[in-house]
Amino acid sequence: MKRQFSTGLLAILLLCTSCVRPNKTNPSRLDLIQKRGELKCGVSGKIPGFSFLNSDGQYQGIDVDICKAMAAAILGDGKKVIYRPLTAPERFTALKTGEVDLLSRNTTFNLSRDAIGGNGVTFGPVIFHDGQGLMVKKRSGIEKIDELINSNICVGSGTTTEQNLNDTFQELNIPYTPIKYQDLNQVIAGYLQGRCKAMTSDISQLAASRSSFPNPDGHIILKKVISKEPLAPASIDGDPLLSDAVRWIIYALIAAEEFGISQNNIDQKLIEAKSNPNFVSIRRFLGIDGDLGNKLGIANDFVVKIIRSTGNYGEIYNRHLGPTSRVPIPRGLNKSYKDGGLLIAPPLK
Repeated sequence: MKRQFSTGLLAILLLCTSCVRPNKTNPSRLDLIQKRGELKCGVSGKIPGFSFLNSDGQYQGIDVDICKAMAAAILGDGKKVIYRPLTAPERFTALKTGEVDLLSRNTTFNLSRDAIGGNGVTFGPVIFHDGQGLMVKKRSGIEKIDELINSNICVGSGTTTEQNLNDTFQELNIPYTPIKYQDLNQVIAGYLQGRCKAMTSDISQLAASRSSFPNPDGHIILKKVISKEPLAPASIDGDPLLSDAVRWIIYALIAAEEFGISQNNIDQKLIEAKSNPNFVSIRRFLGIDGDLGNKLGIANDFVVKIIRSTGNYGEIYNRHLGPTSRVPIPRGLNKSYKDGGLLIAPPLK
């Protein structure tokens, strides 16, 4: 029996230029990055702990270190990155037009963005499990979400945050007025200037924003979490060479923590693995044996390069969000599965 296709689906398959697999006349973005010798990475640049331009003009944060890990694996040098700060409305267009090669910008992985006919992107593994919340001034006396009835709430325009806010308040039958802004700094300014009784964003962003307030203790994040926000980097859709590389580079960061391989001990681990042929899994993971890197279009020792550049996932997290960081956020769901978290890497074999 012949299978029938709907006219709409056939049109999508015929017209979706992003669905064309890379070939000699349409090279993978991975090839273009290697030929260019630099990775163009889209970030926010305004969220401490994730991507933020510090006082010496350098970007830092978890999202930034993901860019560095990609550059280290693909180009052999984590410093070969051009950072492009992008607002939420700009990010997907910048990726589709080639203005950036990779989007590493606190972006929620969801069906509408990932599917054909969506934003034309392919998401990598989740690097931060987050949730949306609301922040209010402590002096307001507000402790529960239903106390925000008929309130103005500052929110980023054109984001899942805006949709989640509307869905939640509609479901709870709480009337409110959204005050929309194009980027996070404008949301913060509106909130601090008293234009809104509350501001809403991912809890990580609320915590990061609060850390830079003149009086951080004067603001509280309400306990209710109104959504799940799995944040993940994204590459252009229809480019499996690049998306595979992105996926397994992130898994390598996670697996390195599972193996106990860190920036401090990577050289010693290499010496031990090279001298002991029985360390089968570690030898393969570090590129001593096998051709895992070649299968991805990168060097076989790509894991060594990224660990030397950024450390493993746990080191990246602790550097930017750990107890002694500017924005301390408990790891919670972002722990390794061995410690009760959600992070797990499929076998690198």
